[in-house]
Amino acid sequence: MRAEVLILCLIVGAFTYGFRLVPTRLDLSKLNPVGPLSRFLSSTGPAAIATLFVASILPSLQGPWQAQLPLGAGVLAVLIGYASTRSVVVATLLGSFAYGLVFALI
Repeated sequence: MRAEVLILCLIVGAFTYGFRLVPTRLDLSKLNPVGPLSRFLSSTGPAAIATLFVASILPSLQGPWQAQLPLGAGVLAVLIGYASTRSVVVATLLGSFAYGLVFALI
């Protein structure tokens, strides 16, 4: 393994560890709910989810349009499932089912 890759892995690992450890060690009960640190911490979760979503769908979007059908069906099922039930579990299950069904049919 190249040294640059190892150093990069160690840096990313250290920051990931810090992002997970620091919030559990801080007393965040005294934070101003509309302050900048509070807003930053509350937006970190949705930003991470959006980043993972974009990173996971980019390879599917680069292929032929037939390969995008399962992705579209899954995303649409997640949106409909969440809008109708407000349940992340139901939305995830519906999205997985729709993706698998369309993938099997193609």
